Amino acid sequence: MIGFDRRALSNFGWTLICMTLVLLSLALTNLYSASYQLGLLSFKKHLLWVSIGLVAMISVSFVSYKFIQQYSFHFYVVFVLLLVLVLFVGKEVASSKSWISLGSFGTVQPSEFVKIPIIFVMARLYSDDHWMESYGFVELLKPALVVLVPFILVLLQPDLGTALIILLICGSIILFMGVKKRALLFILVAVVGLSYPTWQFFLKSYQKERIEAFIDPFNDPLGSGYNAIQSQIAIGSGKLTGKGFKSGAQTQLRFLPARHTDFAFSVLAEEWGFLGAISLLLLYFLIILWILDTASRAKDRYSIVVSFGVAAMLFWHVIINVGMVLGILPIIGVPLLIFSYGGSSTLTAMIAMGVVLGIRRRRFHIPDEVVEIR
Repeated sequence: MIGFDRRALSNFGWTLICMTLVLLSLALTNLYSASYQLGLLSFKKHLLWVSIGLVAMISVSFVSYKFIQQYSFHFYVVFVLLLVLVLFVGKEVASSKSWISLGSFGTVQPSEFVKIPIIFVMARLYSDDHWMESYGFVELLKPALVVLVPFILVLLQPDLGTALIILLICGSIILFMGVKKRALLFILVAVVGLSYPTWQFFLKSYQKERIEAFIDPFNDPLGSGYNAIQSQIAIGSGKLTGKGFKSGAQTQLRFLPARHTDFAFSVLAEEWGFLGAISLLLLYFLIILWILDTASRAKDRYSIVVSFGVAAMLFWHVIINVGMVLGILPIIGVPLLIFSYGGSSTLTAMIAMGVVLGIRRRRFHIPDEVVEIR
């Protein structure tokens, strides 16, 4: 199951490791500033999750991708069952029943982890159909079913943000692998056609308020529009170089809500300004670019799709979270992976990057030096 070769160190993805360590350092520094007045509890918890994530990232990179490919559907079924379990015994936080309590160890969010097996299964389906160049409506039924089951279960929690991320990841993979024009037209018509019943029957009242607040946050500045307004004030006040570490008025005077989770980027922009914010976005861009480069170098279709899926997951999290805090997208509770506080989201991202590290490492095949660990 786990393969290790003596010359693997020279082929290891040290670039990704270094960029991840820089990102983690920035995240912990930002979280320290956002939480030090409250006793640093969030900082200490995130430091623990980051440590677990680093160990998981390195460990997963040595797991054979053949093993992952073989058991893709098994992983998928396990996490879908966990999503079902959450609906019955889940812990409700912020109007969403998305967490499973682990007692004194805290909570885990299966809807975050399920993104990885969804990517695995999508890659498995496309690798099994390696002879096809583009996909029509009939061929898309299997991928659609794979997406639809967890999407509905997450939407029932309800967690609109995570459900949307699942759709975007899978939609990106489907477009990347090729879709016939008629099938694409049908999908677009279906999305437009379902928008009204989704608004009327599936969205909760607070979710509708968030979307309405996005259109005009000043219509209810002390209610549904408060978060968006305070976030924009924080970001704008940072100007070019920011107010300095632990010196952001919106952050330290607690005007900025959820400053350690959804609005962590706003804290960074206020304290380190435009230069700090653009540096973080550049770092994410380089990480995503590195993963896409791994996809281009992969030796098989499964590895290509998995790498692209991980890149899509990071990309959409960055786009939606930054769009939220800037006020150009509705606030739907999507974290900035690794940078925002959250054990489940951080561990999910680092496990996913560990899989990509393994794919990158195995593009160099050195059969004489391999030592199998069982």
